[in-house]
Amino acid sequence: MITSPFKGLPREVSILIAASFFVAVGFGIVMPAIPVFAKSFGVNNAAIGLMVSAFAITRFASGLISGTLTDRFGERRVFATGVFMVAFFTFLAGIAQNYTQLLVFRAAGGLGSSMFSVAAGSVIMRAVDDNHRGHAQSVYQGAFILGGIAGPAIGGLLSIISLRAPFFVYSIMLFISGVVALAFLKGESAMPHVSKSKEIESTNLKQAFAMKPYRIALVLAFISTWVFFGLRASILPIFVTEELDSTTAVVGYGLALSAILQGIFLLRGGRFSDSKGRRAASIIGANVVMVGVLLLTFATNIWIFLLSMAVLGFGGAFLATVPASIVGDIIKGKGGKVIAVFQMAGDAGMIVGPVVIGWLADLYSYRIAFGASAAIFLVALYLAYQIPETRNAEGPQVKNLKPLDEDL
Repeated sequence: MITSPFKGLPREVSILIAASFFVAVGFGIVMPAIPVFAKSFGVNNAAIGLMVSAFAITRFASGLISGTLTDRFGERRVFATGVFMVAFFTFLAGIAQNYTQLLVFRAAGGLGSSMFSVAAGSVIMRAVDDNHRGHAQSVYQGAFILGGIAGPAIGGLLSIISLRAPFFVYSIMLFISGVVALAFLKGESAMPHVSKSKEIESTNLKQAFAMKPYRIALVLAFISTWVFFGLRASILPIFVTEELDSTTAVVGYGLALSAILQGIFLLRGGRFSDSKGRRAASIIGANVVMVGVLLLTFATNIWIFLLSMAVLGFGGAFLATVPASIVGDIIKGKGGKVIAVFQMAGDAGMIVGPVVIGWLADLYSYRIAFGASAAIFLVALYLAYQIPETRNAEGPQVKNLKPLDEDL
């Protein structure tokens, strides 16, 4: 008998995950069209790169603003407002008449993305207890993986019709997600396990940074996105086609294999984290991911490449939910800024990773760039063994947390 992945999760969390799935599908639809649409205005490759980065940079820069808004107005309003903002600016991007307009509208959407991401993260982290937090994170991330797989295929077909069509479809899907959030999310009722007395309190950034697990979660988020996004979004396709003398189709097979395996094992990884602890899940995930990065570094043919992608997908299923689960374990009451900084750490990895990896590949070689990523990931592997267990801990007063000046 197949068990629903939503079993045991609050109704509001399930609704938010469903809404986020449509956001992910839409994002996947528009991503393949952005570089081609920008190119149609006659700009060079550097300008296209700026177009891709502008959204992420704005999203990163507005993180603390989104956290403040979430604390002040609540998750429901901020999520819906953020989604509507991205829908509006995506529509404007679809009717842009020149590159400058497209760049401005795309960058402006980053603020809305930051708002709904922080608000969604706050609900997912706070609306469930410690024994279901890893499960909730796995379903939430799984929705984005499924959306990311389905979206590009749909976007490719729409781009045949018109380069503007993906933007309009994405805008419509975002609008639907915002309406769903406004209609079905019910503010503080989304926090059934949080007592009113605790809800009055909040965790501020000073308290969060004083806790070792939070600092480790920030580093893990940064390094994980560096590896999972930086490697795959920058030089990996070129490495496969030039160094391994293969085709872009093989690149697609490898990325799809990694995403599918991560999606298959995400739920198990999240439940393992809930039953055995965050530290145990992170140790398994970090070790497996390390093996995957090393396999990629020394890959000499497409079979080793495909094996490395499979290993990275399996390891990512156990590691991906850990940092967010740790933050959810230790936070008490509202902590929008705390959650925002955590998400900014992940965004920073997405911004810095591709640039550094690309620079190393240009200066030295692809394998040096992969090897440098493996060296960086050694830090994550070390920290996985240093995480104090946070599951079923008492908020900021969690036992065995070292003061700020003792470690890390």
